[in-house]
Amino acid sequence: MLFRNRFLFLLALAALLAFLSLSLQFLHLIPVNPIREDGLNPKSRKRIMPDLLTEPPVIDPVYEARVYCNIPTIAERSMEGHAPHYFKLVSVQVLIRHGDRYPLYAIPKTKRPDIDCMLVPSRKPSHPQLEAFIKQMSKGSAAQMDGPLSSLPRYPSHSLCEMGELTQTGVVQHLRNGQLLREIYINKHKLLLSDWTAKQLYLETTGKSRTLQSALALLYTFLPDFDWKKITMRHQWSTIFCSGSCDCPMRNHYLEEEQRRQYSLRVKNNDLEKIYVDMAKIVGIPTRQLRASNPIDSLLCYFCHNVSFPCTKTGCISMEHFKVIKRHQLEDERERQEKKLYFFYALLATHPLLNQTVNRLQRIAEGKKEEVFVLYSAHDVTLSPVLSALGITEARFPRFAARLVFELWQDGKRPKEHFIRILYNGADVTFQTSFCKDYYKRSSKPMCPLEKFVNFVKRDMFLVFNSTSYYDACRRRPL
Repeated sequence: MLFRNRFLFLLALAALLAFLSLSLQFLHLIPVNPIREDGLNPKSRKRIMPDLLTEPPVIDPVYEARVYCNIPTIAERSMEGHAPHYFKLVSVQVLIRHGDRYPLYAIPKTKRPDIDCMLVPSRKPSHPQLEAFIKQMSKGSAAQMDGPLSSLPRYPSHSLCEMGELTQTGVVQHLRNGQLLREIYINKHKLLLSDWTAKQLYLETTGKSRTLQSALALLYTFLPDFDWKKITMRHQWSTIFCSGSCDCPMRNHYLEEEQRRQYSLRVKNNDLEKIYVDMAKIVGIPTRQLRASNPIDSLLCYFCHNVSFPCTKTGCISMEHFKVIKRHQLEDERERQEKKLYFFYALLATHPLLNQTVNRLQRIAEGKKEEVFVLYSAHDVTLSPVLSALGITEARFPRFAARLVFELWQDGKRPKEHFIRILYNGADVTFQTSFCKDYYKRSSKPMCPLEKFVNFVKRDMFLVFNSTSYYDACRRRPL
């Protein structure tokens, strides 16, 4: 009897342990297929991107690279369009970075990443409206495209991507952006109605196919009814969108000083130099030539598309090489915030664009009904200084398909009062701005008075230069 009871007890204990083991695996507390330190899954050498479920407690270059890739896999949560029920949305201005692209640089003597830029709806990542988007883009003859934009293709179509070309991932990223913004601004807030007109839009892009195509992808899923006859796309020759106000000697001065800071930080980084020397040996070129090829740009493409890093007869570029270079990039961003040279550059670089934004918001607040939706399709070198100039220092470097949104709201109880909200990739950063940091402490309204933004752009941006105007700040030498 005693033996039988002991046997039953041991059987029950074994069953309990088996149940606990399965539960822990289900909850991901015990990894089923562990990821090696170099980021490779031991069962698949082709996979280089580990599955990272939560943000790590310390800066992790692999995690940050994955955020930068912005792979469209899960539904995104956003705070766009949130306001008290008595507020009315009257304008939205959006500044985007183009979507995922093929590298601008190639690592010498290595095979280029094998990425297909043909749009194939059955290939992941995809979007329910991708097939319809391709058909619509082939009909674009009725659109009014400014200057050189008319000669650019409306969507990517090369079986092997060209340098800098938008990929299918990049198209899908902005189809998703447009869909998300449509649900909020069109379906919920009725910013544009079904009979919308061309005068209600202002669209501007740089002269690169990737920015034009990103804008069209977003517009296709955003607009109530995509109509080529109502699309007028303006060309901006400058990546900082300075239009007719680009003559600014001190902006160039601060940019040169910032580039010297970057160089100084790089030459101090012994780990980075060792990695460059090692990579140069693998590839078979001088270290200086490898460094000049900006290898992180190409390596990010391999990483984002889950393709093995390139190999030669001498060896392979590894995840360790990638992590050291990416970690230096993150350290550079951190020092950039501390040294303030980039901040001074950003204030002067972005004033023309922010001034346009403020002038348009003021016109709409006065009752104008034109240009209520604005889209600027741009680059990381456009968004990054805007974030810095606004004082949003905690923001990550612009990922692929990043979006910065300015919302203008009218107080339903006091119709003459207008407020703004600023959102970066769906997160409300209004009270991270330098001009509205303290306002929320003494107000119950979850937004910033428009006049605070106006005063910042028209006056306060120049205080750090001991100037009262953009023209003067652009020419006043630092003390």
